[in-house]
Amino acid sequence: MRSALLAIAAVTIALALGACGDSSDETPASTGASTGDAAAAQTTVCNARDDIGKQVDELKSLTPATVTSDAVKQSLDAIKNDLSDISGAQSELSSDRRSEVEAANKAFASSVQGIASEALRSLSAADAKTALVTALQQLEASYKDTFAPVDCS
Repeated sequence: MRSALLAIAAVTIALALGACGDSSDETPASTGASTGDAAAAQTTVCNARDDIGKQVDELKSLTPATVTSDAVKQSLDAIKNDLSDISGAQSELSSDRRSEVEAANKAFASSVQGIASEALRSLSAADAKTALVTALQQLEASYKDTFAPVDCS
């Protein structure tokens, strides 16, 4: 039963994370953002970045005894929403800040897609736990590599 649940969770992760796209289809940023808009955008980006970290931590804390498809899906949906929020706020950031955030968002989304495709390679019940743990470790590493440098102080 646990093996089946882990397999479901691994598939859920792979599908949900694989659906994360990059922001390359976003419209180009305007150059006339006001200071208030830039401050609000900065707050949005930082709040979303922090929430991604929280969701990654929650996913990583799941064990075979506590993992459920709903728990995994809820965290992954929150991450997808956070990435969308970041993409939406980018146009209001200053040019340098926009470039930094855009690069982090694209790198994280690309990494997530790679993790998802890797997790789908072996989904036997016996391999599901290992695939799930590996995918979550990679997700955490990707978050730290891409969003940690985004300054929110």
